[in-house]
Amino acid sequence: MSFLKYFEVVEELIKELKDTQHENIRKASEIIANSIINGGILHSFGSGHSYAAAIEIAGRAGSLIPAKTVEEPSRGLYETIEGVGTKLMENYELRENDCFVIISNSGRNPLAIEVADFVKRKGNKLIVVTSLDVSKKLKSRHSSGKNLYQFADVILDNRGKEGDSVIELDGLPVKVGPTSTIAAVVLLQATIVEAVKIMLSMGYTPPIYMSANIDGGPEFNKKLIEKYVERLFTKY
Repeated sequence: MSFLKYFEVVEELIKELKDTQHENIRKASEIIANSIINGGILHSFGSGHSYAAAIEIAGRAGSLIPAKTVEEPSRGLYETIEGVGTKLMENYELRENDCFVIISNSGRNPLAIEVADFVKRKGNKLIVVTSLDVSKKLKSRHSSGKNLYQFADVILDNRGKEGDSVIELDGLPVKVGPTSTIAAVVLLQATIVEAVKIMLSMGYTPPIYMSANIDGGPEFNKKLIEKYVERLFTKY
């Protein structure tokens, strides 16, 4: 059965991520831990389907309260058009101790590249989630000639295949069953878990969202959110 094959591929992929990315996860978790301890917040950005991974680490149960997803109104409709990312970030506030995550499987489109360029020009740390081998083979669609991974302080490699999808079916000219979102979520959640552990080991208890569906959850969250309201619930 084809769906069982997909389970097998995903299980193998997660094992590969565990075996190959543990050092990168450690480095990324240190960036996030240092950012939060020093009063910064975590920003996450993904265009198109990568937005799904970006919202996984901001504003949900079990995630850091000082974390914010960068909203891009077109959801990637204009990600191949140069200048859109620059315009998006014109009025975005990024403070000294903030850190940033950008998710892009190919890493070749101008939108993500320009967001990354903004982050690095500001002097902030950048974690990139991408398919590294695939991205290295792809020509940038940005006039700089750079792909996203070239801006990163740490790369979390999703170990994806060209075209993202992994299952071939008779009678279909394209593959189905993409893996990039699953891989990105696993990598990022593992990074958050490790970052929280680091913060606790340093004597700092980070503010974490409790599920709003647990009795007392909304009240628990409200007290912790108050410190970050100014930054989390403004457009920029």
